[in-house]
Amino acid sequence: MMEVRRARERGHADHGWLNSWHSFSFADYHDPEHIQFRALRVINDDTVEPGGGFGTHSHRDMEIVSYVLEGALAHRDNMGNGSVIHPGSVQRMSAGTGVQHSEFNASSSEQVHFLQIWFLPNKTGIPPGYEEKYFDDAVKRGRLCLIASPDGADGSVKIHADAKMLAGLVDGGERVEHRVGDGHLIYVHVARGSVSLNGMLLQAGDGAKLTGENHLILDQGRKAEVLVFELE
Repeated sequence: MMEVRRARERGHADHGWLNSWHSFSFADYHDPEHIQFRALRVINDDTVEPGGGFGTHSHRDMEIVSYVLEGALAHRDNMGNGSVIHPGSVQRMSAGTGVQHSEFNASSSEQVHFLQIWFLPNKTGIPPGYEEKYFDDAVKRGRLCLIASPDGADGSVKIHADAKMLAGLVDGGERVEHRVGDGHLIYVHVARGSVSLNGMLLQAGDGAKLTGENHLILDQGRKAEVLVFELE
């Protein structure tokens, strides 16, 4: 069974410096039908204007992944980490017992467009941690590349959550197939472009929940960048 939620149906907040679309309830946006999907708690599709950003703030007991689509995102935290994240980089921050960080557009002239993704941890009270890895287009082209997982398999960043996160680029005649683990649920988010998921056309910003499915097929892509979440 597939439940599709179109991009325009998401929660929306425009703060001037930040344009944000919420796939799940977040901040002032509350939708009892879209609180979380197993361990997947937040997908915020954020565009930050030059010079804008999130000042220092706190998190605890959450696994946070940032995935940059365009531009550059500057990160700093009280663990001593500071970096600028570009498209292809995947950043994981485990908030654990508590962490403070800031995120700003690193450019004074161009927007930064990124996805902020939160997972509910499978264990609370762990020491906070940070990890960053780069996945170029070649490893995502015409396939799904594992970019986050509970065990850090295949060079993915390690998240303390019962979830896997995969990314793929699908265009033209490319066809991607993925077998779903027994009892697992799937959430698909189209970051940009368009693609057919098991025969259903999805556009940028669309999301799809899949239950009881054992196989995914992504094809008919038009410059599509797709994130697939496999949830235990």
